[in-house]
Amino acid sequence: MEINQKHALLIIDMINDFQFKHGPILSKQAVTISHNIMKLKYKMKRNGHPIIYINDHYSLWQADFVKIAETCKNPLSEKIIDLIYPDKDDYFLIKPKHSAFYETALNTLLKTLDIRNLIITGIAGNICVLFTANDAYMRDYNLIIPSDCCASNNEEDNKYALVMMKNILKAPIPKSENIKLI
Repeated sequence: MEINQKHALLIIDMINDFQFKHGPILSKQAVTISHNIMKLKYKMKRNGHPIIYINDHYSLWQADFVKIAETCKNPLSEKIIDLIYPDKDDYFLIKPKHSAFYETALNTLLKTLDIRNLIITGIAGNICVLFTANDAYMRDYNLIIPSDCCASNNEEDNKYALVMMKNILKAPIPKSENIKLI
């Protein structure tokens, strides 16, 4: 899949404490996808595409990735946070609910950056990634969901979410290595 238009990469909820029922399971999957996300992130940065992290706020209500990362660091999350940590030129937004669009500045930021095409990655594929993709689709953004850059509590839920995004939201779901940027 070749891209010759300006895209933004969304990285959803990867700075996470994994302190919930299926957190340990999701943490293991997040380690795997974090490497794929980072390869894609640096490929996109080299081609001039913006990187936007959208994260839960962990009751801090400040879009301060340093504070959120410190709050979230623990044995389940440390390797992931250290790898996926935002760069100073990346954008970082917090969200109050599942969708990255709900009550955030994301849509305004994307319009300011003249973005119409989104590559969406992160966790959980069957919740926050899916809800964000749905809201993006309803706002007429073109979507790509790299199948190896999102994870859910279990493989079946993740596969179902990817099928929904492909069939309903018209999002290609290639492997991240097959996304060619111009």
